[in-house]
Amino acid sequence: MVERAALITGASGGIGLAIAAVLAEEGYGLTLSARRPEKLEDAVAPLREAGHAVETVAADVSDEDQLKAVFAAHEERFGRLDALVNNAGVGIGAPLADIQTKFLDMQLAVNLRSIILGTREGLPLLRKAGAEHRKALIVNTASIAGKTGQPWLSIYGATKAAVVNFSVATEREVGGEGIACTALAPGFVDTDMSEFVTGSIPAETMIRPSDIGEAVRYLLKLSPNCHIPEIVFTRPGEAIGAP
Repeated sequence: MVERAALITGASGGIGLAIAAVLAEEGYGLTLSARRPEKLEDAVAPLREAGHAVETVAADVSDEDQLKAVFAAHEERFGRLDALVNNAGVGIGAPLADIQTKFLDMQLAVNLRSIILGTREGLPLLRKAGAEHRKALIVNTASIAGKTGQPWLSIYGATKAAVVNFSVATEREVGGEGIACTALAPGFVDTDMSEFVTGSIPAETMIRPSDIGEAVRYLLKLSPNCHIPEIVFTRPGEAIGAP
């Protein structure tokens, strides 16, 4: 049985996989989830080859039953939850006049609803961890787009702004139980989700996924007396809220 365990959604690449690598290095047993099973298995293979304890559960987090199954599998494998990373997200840009309802609903379901439901499902085990060592952690992936409105990203930005608000509310409700909650709000990170801007922002100038992973390592090292509600990541010279 591992001494610490974490669950990460959206873990088959990018930010989620970078956070998984950090948590593995810190000795956490991992449950990693993503929508596409083949991509998920390929992504986690190096972690398994390195000897880390990894459970994989393919799931569409917009489906409540599938999301519940991820947490059930995690509890069966590890029996504890010390860190929850609600990272799954999707961004679909469109002018206001062209917003399609199916893409609106998808972003609300994945970017916001799954975080709310995931937090609810994880709380029983997180509360036990908080009572044990006062250092349970929830990390919610928001975005710099949630700091100020951006044209053509109105829905995505709105969901991410809600994630920041929900994260603050979560900590204020359960922080006294030894559970910290931090929202991560990065600008463009060199992941598949940022490919649409590589014509104007070269990938080599973007924030690295490992930068986000190292921020989570920092959060793990804080004393229980220190809480950071939000971390905003920008590229050098970039204003907060800039696209």
